[in-house]
Amino acid sequence: MDAGSDLISPERSRRCAPASRPPLREAGSRPYMPSLCSASRNPAVKCYGDRFIPCRSAMDMDMAHYLLTEPRKDKKNAATPSPAKEAYRKLLAEKLLNNRTRILAFRNKPPEPQNSLTELRADAASIQARPAKKRRYIPQSAERTLDAPDLVDDYYLNLLDWGSNNVLSIALGSTIYLWDGANGSTSELVTVEEDDGPVTSVSWAPDGRHIAVGLNSSTVQLWDSSSNRLLRTLQGVHESRVGSLAWNGNILTSGGMDGKIVNNDVRIRNHAVQTYRGHRQEVCGLKWSGSGQQLASGGNDNLLHIWDLSMASSVQSAGRTQWLHRLEDHLAAVKALAWCPFQSNLLASGGGGSDRCIKFWNTHTGACLNSVDTGSQVCALLWNKNDRELLSSHGFTQNQLTLWKYPSMDKIAELTGHTSRVLFMAQSPDGCTVASAAGDETLRFWNVFGTPDAPKAVVKTSHTGMFNSYNHIR
Repeated sequence: MDAGSDLISPERSRRCAPASRPPLREAGSRPYMPSLCSASRNPAVKCYGDRFIPCRSAMDMDMAHYLLTEPRKDKKNAATPSPAKEAYRKLLAEKLLNNRTRILAFRNKPPEPQNSLTELRADAASIQARPAKKRRYIPQSAERTLDAPDLVDDYYLNLLDWGSNNVLSIALGSTIYLWDGANGSTSELVTVEEDDGPVTSVSWAPDGRHIAVGLNSSTVQLWDSSSNRLLRTLQGVHESRVGSLAWNGNILTSGGMDGKIVNNDVRIRNHAVQTYRGHRQEVCGLKWSGSGQQLASGGNDNLLHIWDLSMASSVQSAGRTQWLHRLEDHLAAVKALAWCPFQSNLLASGGGGSDRCIKFWNTHTGACLNSVDTGSQVCALLWNKNDRELLSSHGFTQNQLTLWKYPSMDKIAELTGHTSRVLFMAQSPDGCTVASAAGDETLRFWNVFGTPDAPKAVVKTSHTGMFNSYNHIR
């Protein structure tokens, strides 16, 4: 037998023995001895001998020396054991020696995968070298505070909006004021007649120039802010005040205290083109999705409806309009509505004082994805356009603005300063600044959403075509 041949344990040598040996043997008979020949009837099977010869090149001599001499040191130090040394030896055996106890090695170790250790070290170094993302600084106080006398303290109205031309509109009693975000100047747009007032809702058109004004008299006015000129009055649509408005291209959607939702095409004489009936009480929240295909409506009847534009068009000829989803999970009026900017079918809704919850909905399926009890009345909701965050404004008891991380809904910041419920919020066109108006008759500006990573080019489209025929339509 060649002393340099590969040898393994008798257990494997028994498995490699010729197949002719009997599977059973009588008690007391001579044990079966495997053949030492290198040949086998099965050429695929390799036979081994019965001796173990250590492979010197595979042995770690320093490790062998340590394992042989360590017991002697233990005996010498047995009289005065030290807990610190004992802990050190255990840690050394665990971390450095990997609890190895064998001295002899009978086979070379398999080669390590090439560059595996190098790649692992490189990955660890890159992770350590990667700079940690800085947490955005959020000022805890408003950067600007303006007086807002005669602001109507009514939860069901919508009296604040920020247009695409960086002009903020706010209704104070029967007067609409405009605040220019570029230079901070303030101007008066209009004071409506006493029989029509007060103003119950305002909403900028997509062009940032024209503005819709809902009135307590059940009419809707369209104004040109550049010339302070009344362009058109929409009448005969609602039977009572118009507390909510929302634009979808050329369509102005209005919601009234009569529970009706009406789509008004402002380009034509017969402007009321569709009517949605589903609410039994006042419609206080209206928001179109970013795609313009779905409309969310909330009412004082605690209902949240999702309407599909294509579905409404197909059934209008039959004289009826059916909602896509009727959601009844809220326990109070649903005014706060916000479509997610990074997920088209995600809607956030907030309930009034008896509900206090922010709920998230999959508007394709109608499923409620999450519900968070905020502890106070939810008045308004805004998504951060530059990050996965949601801002909510609240009433009693803290009258605060709360910034949430989505989807964990961990609180990032709470902004206080208002002394009455924060009824309305509006977001600047760049998505950074938020304006809040409260029952304490103040308008506050918060730098809550930070600065965009990179400025995006704004493509302005002309919407003058929807207003160019107002003179003869009126």
